[in-house]
Amino acid sequence: MRQVDREAAQKMMHAFMQFRKVNWHQWANAGRKPSEIMVMRCLYRCASSDMPGMKVHDISNFLHVTSPTVTQLVNELEKDGLVERKMDPADRRAIRVTLTSAGMAVVQEASAHFIALFGGLVAHLGKERSEQLVELLNEVFDYFQEEHKGWDQVNRGESEGKP
Repeated sequence: MRQVDREAAQKMMHAFMQFRKVNWHQWANAGRKPSEIMVMRCLYRCASSDMPGMKVHDISNFLHVTSPTVTQLVNELEKDGLVERKMDPADRRAIRVTLTSAGMAVVQEASAHFIALFGGLVAHLGKERSEQLVELLNEVFDYFQEEHKGWDQVNRGESEGKP
């Protein structure tokens, strides 16, 4: 078992926990719920490809949420004129969701806010320290991804030769 520097670990935990207090999603949501922006950003990515929209099931898989959750969000966005449902030209039984021009504008506005938000952080930290932070955050992500694999194995009884 590795030696743990408890004081450093507690400081790091505190630093990460502070992000819970900052509701930065609200700063860049163009007046929409963060979950709605996520659905619209997903559709925006699709709109920039040759795909004729996305099925609710595909959106839910991409965002790692349930289809009923996505359906509720799409219903709200459709009611507000930001998305529309269209029959799939290749499979008339399937329905695809696409952004309307108003939805495109909302996504572009939210994206501009996010760029400005993080651009301000880059200006605050400076380019060199920003690049260091990105490198460190990527390492943190990789660490937790690798640790999570171990937790999954432990939860399934696969570590240490257990059946």
